[in-house]
Amino acid sequence: MAQNYILKEKIKMGISACNFGAMVRYNNIGWDRASLIGRQKFDYVWTPVCPEVNSGLGVPRDPMKLVNGNGDDFWAGNARMKNKKGRDVGDDVRKGSAASLEILKRVNIDAFVFMDGSPSCGVYRTTLKNNRLGKPPGVFGSLLLKEDLFLIPALDLESPWKWWDWSRRLHAFVWLKRKEIKTKKELYDIWHALKFICQEADVPCANAIGQRLAGAPKKIDGDFIAKWKSDVLQLIRRPSTLKRIQAVMVKHYAHYRKHFSRDGSGIQAPDASRSKQIFVEELGKMERKAAQEGYHFAGRPIVYKPGRS
Repeated sequence: MAQNYILKEKIKMGISACNFGAMVRYNNIGWDRASLIGRQKFDYVWTPVCPEVNSGLGVPRDPMKLVNGNGDDFWAGNARMKNKKGRDVGDDVRKGSAASLEILKRVNIDAFVFMDGSPSCGVYRTTLKNNRLGKPPGVFGSLLLKEDLFLIPALDLESPWKWWDWSRRLHAFVWLKRKEIKTKKELYDIWHALKFICQEADVPCANAIGQRLAGAPKKIDGDFIAKWKSDVLQLIRRPSTLKRIQAVMVKHYAHYRKHFSRDGSGIQAPDASRSKQIFVEELGKMERKAAQEGYHFAGRPIVYKPGRS
């Protein structure tokens, strides 16, 4: 693995505390979903926060819901947060959400694992009842969307293939975000490493990014670099689908097998129809074998390899 494509520092990850083992939900329950990713949990530095507990509302507490709008409307003063008894708890939640965000900024997190379905932390849903969306985003979710963060739904930590997709994109996102870029050649090298994962998310959008780079003058300024980098970061944040992942990984398998030993080193062609767990395990074998052989595995273009302290 080329040194240029290695992330040596741990990613700083925020997480809704109810998914990090803290029983802080309104009904005094919680889950340790971070442990579901196994040993990878220790590849990150975690900062759990709960905006509702930081609001001083305590555990247990009455459930809440947004009234007359979503989280964006709440911060604009056009929506309210009320508990089950009809009490307006907007001032409390406003202070708790602001305090939680301040904590995350203080430790300089790169990503946040959010509890979708919550009127506070929800990003794409603010209720879990009857699979309805509610009024997204939630109050805290609205603040998260305004920050330059990589956002991951907590429930996706329960799915091996979804976590595999999120984690590889997260590593690419943080690596690119931290990367200092000065020349067009550096952009070309970066695009060579990241274009496949971007095309997997959206081919037309990825092709447009590549064409814009190809058509740029030899000497590019900081504004071009910043805009190009921002567009790539936005695309990397978009999750793939199991169907797309399998189609692309089968191609990678055919390519890399040419470089493996004749027996394929015990690696089977990635096939999610057998078992999603086995599918992810085979992808992991491909990654490790490519790293051992010194090949760049486009399926996970950036790897985490801690530097020596």
